Amino acid sequence: MSDFGGMEELLQDFLMESTDLLSDVDNKLVELEKRPEDKALLNDIFRGFHTIKGGAGFLNVGPMVNLCHRTENLFDKLRNGELHITPEVMDVILDATGIVRDMFGTLGQGLMVADADPDVLNALDAVLSGQQLSKAEEATAAAPVAAAPAPASAPAPAAATANGPDWNALHQAIVPQAASTAAAAPAPAPAPTSAPAAAPAQELITAAEHLPAVKQPAKPVANKQPSSAGNSSGPQENTIRIDTVRLDMVLNLSGEIGLTKNRLTTLRTEILQGNRDGNTLRSLDEAISQLDLLVGDLQNAVMKTRMQPIGRLFQKYPRLARDLARQLGKEVELVLSGEETELDKTMIEDLNDPLVHLVRNAVDHGVESPEERIAAGKKPQSLIQLTAEQVGDHIQIEITDDGKGMNPDALRRKAIEKGLIDQETANGLDEKQCLQLIFMPGFSTKDQISSVSGRGVGMDVVRTNIQKLNGRIDINSLPGEGTRISISLPLTLAILPVLVVRACNQPFAVPLAMVREIITIDPNAIQEVSGKPTIVVRDEILPLRTLAGLLGWEPTQKPYFGVLMQSAEKSFILAIDSFVGRDDVVIKPLQNIRPKGVAGATLSGDGSVVLVLDMEDLLSSSDGTNGQVRTSELISA
Repeated sequence: MSDFGGMEELLQDFLMESTDLLSDVDNKLVELEKRPEDKALLNDIFRGFHTIKGGAGFLNVGPMVNLCHRTENLFDKLRNGELHITPEVMDVILDATGIVRDMFGTLGQGLMVADADPDVLNALDAVLSGQQLSKAEEATAAAPVAAAPAPASAPAPAAATANGPDWNALHQAIVPQAASTAAAAPAPAPAPTSAPAAAPAQELITAAEHLPAVKQPAKPVANKQPSSAGNSSGPQENTIRIDTVRLDMVLNLSGEIGLTKNRLTTLRTEILQGNRDGNTLRSLDEAISQLDLLVGDLQNAVMKTRMQPIGRLFQKYPRLARDLARQLGKEVELVLSGEETELDKTMIEDLNDPLVHLVRNAVDHGVESPEERIAAGKKPQSLIQLTAEQVGDHIQIEITDDGKGMNPDALRRKAIEKGLIDQETANGLDEKQCLQLIFMPGFSTKDQISSVSGRGVGMDVVRTNIQKLNGRIDINSLPGEGTRISISLPLTLAILPVLVVRACNQPFAVPLAMVREIITIDPNAIQEVSGKPTIVVRDEILPLRTLAGLLGWEPTQKPYFGVLMQSAEKSFILAIDSFVGRDDVVIKPLQNIRPKGVAGATLSGDGSVVLVLDMEDLLSSSDGTNGQVRTSELISA
């Protein structure tokens, strides 16, 4: 039961507004540390914090009011010149704002907060009284940077059969349910997970009939722990702020569609009454064309209501970078750009953990200490840039540092040392593939495990989460000059561009973002390299995989076509029977069953069900021979 009986709506409004205000305060505090004489910036901080205190007072949240009041007194002394900004004073202030953020998490669960940590209150009182912080108090005041959250444990992969999911049974079970899936509401693509062993056909039918979106449960937030600015401050928001102009556009389009529907109803009546002359049929064609345009416009307008500026996410990271740099004894400036770039709200929330890891990794691994930078002829303060921009129908996010960069040979040696790859595999890696080794589970360049890094988890989380968002991640690095990590994401997960192909007389959809080009397969061009079939495309040797083989099926014909695909760190050619074409689809998740290699299902124009493949999952589930083309069969066919 909530401790705020009858005030839940006011509480949620307060949390939504105050969370944004507090993030803005944190960012401005980091800027104030760089420009301590900027009185206008200090006044903005004062006003934001005072607004938070006023809302807490209205809701009778005494501990938060007490903490905010003491912090305001400190701001007042700074404004009047009685105190001056130092790193130690800023640590105390940021520790207080971190406690306020954690209190938001407790309030989000409908619970009253406890009193703030006495050590933090004592540190505030010590600064207010002009006392010099002791070493113990300085350690308390410095906001510790919590370790990045570990990825949620996933169930162990399980196949429906010894060789993988029973694709024939899956199709036979889902296809008859096309009519029921047609009525399902659009939902974002779910993260594919493993299928339970030997799923009965009835479960598959039920999965196709019910396709709801899945929401993650909110995680409780401890009240006493200092906050990390990069972590979530409470339960995941299930509300969204929408510009009224966009809502007006949706309303207007809905009205236009209603008028077109009335016109179609009239024409239908005329046709049923036998009036089928040229004018009536021409009017019917025009009405259908008009409806098609309006529905497309409405779809785009609805998608825009889900779009939010990525700046709401970016604003968390200056505080995160500052705290971690202080902890590691480094001088770091984080520069943000492209905050106005818009992205689907659900994707913004799912991007938080990967970007937290990348920012932390840049500060911890990427940039050097001031002494090392001076010795290398660089400025003592390092620069990290986090940018976002829309490129076509994708969003490009880049994080760049001017640090020490990465040595591909050193990464290769470290992977061998940790037993992640063998010597033969390592010898076959080029420089770009060596850089991708940092995403392997268990890989770390640190020999000692600390609270910040060393377990080899963070970058694995980054790649896994980006792949769940149907995105791609790329690395470029030069030793001594720095590293650039680029993330490419679709604008939304609600609609996915796909290429529909056929294998063994069944249609399948593969994400268009992975498709580089389409080629014809000449059996004479197939060569064996290390016993595996390959094709040379513009001096690039690419392995050849059959879609039928990946699915565990026997091919019904010789594959004439190939899809040149880019999968994470490698490229390959997917051999298929034929093409259906390109399409933009709404993915429906399969409830209660997660076949390996299947992201979900969609409906084609003729009403049939098409499985949308998760190629990364499908490739990882195949063994060393599964999906390989038999060269002799292709040549003799």
